[in-house]
Amino acid sequence: MAFGKNDKSGPAFVRPWVGRRTPNTWLLQPCLLLVLLLPQGPTAAQVKEVRRVLVFYELGLSSPAVSLLDHRLSIALENSPYQIELYREYLETTLFPGPEEQQEIRDSFIRKYRERRPDLIIAFGPSSLRFMTDIHEKSFPGVPIVFGGTSPEEVDNPKLDSHFTGVWQSWKPEKTLELALRLKPDTKNVFVVGGTSSFDRHLEVIFKEHLREYEKKLNLFYLVDLDMPGLLDRVGHLPNQSIILYTHLGQDGKGTKYIGASQSGPMVVAAANAPVFSPSDVDLGYGAVGGDLESFEKEGNIVGGVALRVLGGEKPQEIPMEKGANVYMIDWRAMKRWGLNEGNLPPGSVVLNREPSLWQQNRRYMIPGVIILLAQTFAILALLWQRSQRRKTEAELKRSENKFSKSFRQSPLAVIITRLRDSYLLDVSESFEQLTGWQREEVIHKMAPEFDLWMNAERRAEFVNKVQAQGRVSNLEVLIRRKDGQTRTMLLSAELIEMDGERCALSVVADITERKLVEDALSNVGRKLIEAHEEERRWVARELHDDLNQRLALLAVNLDVLNRELPPSASNAIVHTAEIKHQIRELGMDVQALSHRLHSSKLEYLGLSAAAGAFCREFSDRKQIPVDFRCENIPRSLPEEVSLCLFRVLQEALQNAAKHSGSQKLQVSITLEADHLRLTVSDFGSGFNMEDALKTLGLGITSMRERLKVVDGELRIDSRSGCGTVVSARVPYHEKSVVARAASSGA
Repeated sequence: MAFGKNDKSGPAFVRPWVGRRTPNTWLLQPCLLLVLLLPQGPTAAQVKEVRRVLVFYELGLSSPAVSLLDHRLSIALENSPYQIELYREYLETTLFPGPEEQQEIRDSFIRKYRERRPDLIIAFGPSSLRFMTDIHEKSFPGVPIVFGGTSPEEVDNPKLDSHFTGVWQSWKPEKTLELALRLKPDTKNVFVVGGTSSFDRHLEVIFKEHLREYEKKLNLFYLVDLDMPGLLDRVGHLPNQSIILYTHLGQDGKGTKYIGASQSGPMVVAAANAPVFSPSDVDLGYGAVGGDLESFEKEGNIVGGVALRVLGGEKPQEIPMEKGANVYMIDWRAMKRWGLNEGNLPPGSVVLNREPSLWQQNRRYMIPGVIILLAQTFAILALLWQRSQRRKTEAELKRSENKFSKSFRQSPLAVIITRLRDSYLLDVSESFEQLTGWQREEVIHKMAPEFDLWMNAERRAEFVNKVQAQGRVSNLEVLIRRKDGQTRTMLLSAELIEMDGERCALSVVADITERKLVEDALSNVGRKLIEAHEEERRWVARELHDDLNQRLALLAVNLDVLNRELPPSASNAIVHTAEIKHQIRELGMDVQALSHRLHSSKLEYLGLSAAAGAFCREFSDRKQIPVDFRCENIPRSLPEEVSLCLFRVLQEALQNAAKHSGSQKLQVSITLEADHLRLTVSDFGSGFNMEDALKTLGLGITSMRERLKVVDGELRIDSRSGCGTVVSARVPYHEKSVVARAASSGA
């Protein structure tokens, strides 16, 4: 079994009754008081009877399987008609495997519940079931026991009396192997990976027994006694036409303990050069393909259902024991990684983590976009049609205006016609009323500022100026205050039109408040991923610099000592050791350079100017490409996130230029302008097409954009074939905000 975090805590959970007050509650209070004062008879208010349920788990809260079993069991017990006092105990056989330690733990449980007899005992895991079969008659006579999380092979066919019922696990590695052969029919080699704990050995015996008949047609190898580094190296160099059947690894060959589902399993999957098939549902999600899985979720539901039946009065011997909670379950992402055909899956297989289609991912954004586009197209066509109709008679003009007015008012988006010179509202659609809360009669033929719709008057002035200067505005985000005071985020597009000789704006408005919240949430996730990425780079850089580089230096010193101790006659050996020492020093320099690229200590202690200049010099020496570096007016006390962002963009831009441009010279400049910092990286190479670049270099460009988004920056790339490329990063900078941030940090 594999274990994880529990969803509930404490010895018991009780759902209290919560009443709801109604408008007539005051009428009921005197009646209620009278009822409470009367003698209580058989019809008095019913109080739920208490039932004590004691659960023994094989392992502790670190196991994902325990977390899943406990969660499903808790949900089932919430549906009980009784008030449940739920007690959880953990044998922790992995942490305390010794017989004496286990005996102490079990004796403490017996003493603990000697005077607090449970109404039902649930035993998950082979050790828990053995514990119950050993002490049930003496310590808990007559208490019904429901078990799960074990198979008959694991407990050596224990003797269960009439007080036991539950569900046996059914490990069927042959069905998983058959599934693997269907998905990868060219398989010739099967590597069974496991460990050395007692549970690991139990599964190893089961796998060998069930897979014995396949030894005639396949090469079966059991990797069960290796230490973790050796195992990871072995599974990373398997021959072609191989697969891996993972059993469980709670302890490796050196005695190091692991959590199978969340530690050792993911490490094996990450290192393997062949698809890994797993035994249970808690092993999925880390890159394993899946298989005929023991479903702990399904098992928890079954055990919970049996527990409810026993609490309801049924005797254990009246409830047949079930065998197997298996299901074919596959991780779609792992199938795609190894090129496995989904069409070869058995009927009824459960496929997890299927990638949604483009429409499923973006329909909530595409539909408003299409509506806005259609509305804009409709408005433009209507305006062109209206202009052409002006040449016709007055009667025809009136009829065309009536048609336009009807379409205008029934538009699904809010449509507004405003006179630009004084923000006078000429007309609004019905959707405007729903969007702002203002009725048409309240706003028509009045000035827009009277209703205080715009949260930012400067933003409204910017909108008016753009419409007058450019003739249109597209997808402008603005904040609108509704009549009830709510603030909503709107997407505004407008066209310049002429009505009765006046310049007017025909505006189409869509509410994107919910979409904006989702984009902000995604931005926050991106920020956290970048921070985690930087922390990992910092850790790796320290390990390279402080550990590996020091060990290389020590090796070079030892070679010096060896060289001095060699006799003069061993001239060939002296020359050879000198060459090895030179190679080690070059390797040390490369490791140190890699450490600095991962995390620049100069950036942390000397600031952006010094770190960027040093990187450009090191890059020029390494790539043999001249880099012209210029830095002007850059303060040393920049915010850490701004310095790190610009430094990473510089690294990515230079790497891309050296790799793809073919330029023999690069230019880098970092300048402080009026209210922002600007980083520019220029090459004089072949240039590229942006659409093609997004397909090949898209990850690097996306990384730069995401980093700049964290600090409210912008990325611009200007490139033309044969004319070179200019990468420009712009980050807002206000000295007052920097001083304030420094002061708050000091406080």
